[in-house]
Amino acid sequence: MGLRPGSLLKVGARQASEGGSSPLSDLLLRLIWKERRVSRADLARRADISRSTVSDLIKPLLRTGLVAEVGAGQSRGGRRPIVLEFQDEAFGILGVDIGAAHVAVALADLRGQVLAWKHAQHEVRSDPEGTRRVIAELSDGCLAQWGGGTGRLVGVGIAVPSPVNPAQPRILSEVALPAWRGHDWLDDLQVRYGVPVLVDNDANLGALAERWWGAGLGVDDFVYIKVATGIGAGQIVGGEIYRGATGIAGEVGHLVIDPLGPKCPCGLAGCLTTLVGSRALIERAAALAEKHPKSALGGSDPTVERIADAAVAGDPLARQVVHEAAEHLGIALAGIVSMLNPAMVIVGGGLTRVGELLLDPLRDVIGRRSSITSVAGTQVRASDLGERATALGAATIVLQAALDDPRLFPKPQGVRSQ
Repeated sequence: MGLRPGSLLKVGARQASEGGSSPLSDLLLRLIWKERRVSRADLARRADISRSTVSDLIKPLLRTGLVAEVGAGQSRGGRRPIVLEFQDEAFGILGVDIGAAHVAVALADLRGQVLAWKHAQHEVRSDPEGTRRVIAELSDGCLAQWGGGTGRLVGVGIAVPSPVNPAQPRILSEVALPAWRGHDWLDDLQVRYGVPVLVDNDANLGALAERWWGAGLGVDDFVYIKVATGIGAGQIVGGEIYRGATGIAGEVGHLVIDPLGPKCPCGLAGCLTTLVGSRALIERAAALAEKHPKSALGGSDPTVERIADAAVAGDPLARQVVHEAAEHLGIALAGIVSMLNPAMVIVGGGLTRVGELLLDPLRDVIGRRSSITSVAGTQVRASDLGERATALGAATIVLQAALDDPRLFPKPQGVRSQ
């Protein structure tokens, strides 16, 4: 997988130490991270440098806490080589997922393992100040559960339900988050923890997480679709997130599927979000309730989770809602598949808990509405990472940045600048 950070959106940063890094030592650190365990001799061969140079460069890396000697490897003749291992749990990263109606925070190690997880429902769209408090509370809770303290924190990644312009990461879409206009919200975590803060669109970061740790591992060209309150797409092209000229690539939720359909907050009518978004699914289930008096969804306000569970249990009303959602989503994906020819389409979000009840009709619609050549090689599958994909992706952009510039890693106590 690629290790270059691409277009990172940085707000604040830890002061980099002078003389503490070099291109060759950075390369060796990335190689050790990628291989997990490797000898100095293998590093010398892969980096095409002498063993003595490798040994000189490894000494300061051992003092960072990121690399450790873990014993002798197999001999190829002569002395057994000393094996170096990347220390995945040396530091932690906070990943914050801000949805339209929830906040989730994951604290991950340097191998994408979630060590702490906190989640809360909150009306994010209408309450920016309250959202800031919830983010701080959940982040503090994850840090306390982890026990590593802010001194071992690399940074904070934030996923937002809004397009993000790399040139102006502080400005969020007034359509997606109208109440957030004028709120300079990014400084809080940087000041609170004294670490770099990176921000990107939630679907982009879901795609990044799948690329590094999930269904898209080793796949250079795929599309990740997040089905939630809104519908977003993260596109991986050539192994990197494709953001477009101003950061709004992937706003598939505002593709017009039915010009005579419901009005969308963006000003158009019949956008995909108005047909497949969480609110649309709930409203559709309520509208069908009269025709299905025996449905498990009758008599109370349905939720996406209840719709999904009822569909799995065989409820006809719920299955109709899911099937219609697949039809609408498939129309949008057919166009994406024909245009981008991705190797894979990965579907994430709460509705994917129904599994093949969604994926089978989705594949059928894509197949009927796409050219045979474009769809033949495209696999359609559910996310491997579930509800944690976006928060994990937010942590991953910080890891990606630190592997590209290891000066972002904190120094262990007692280690001075080289």
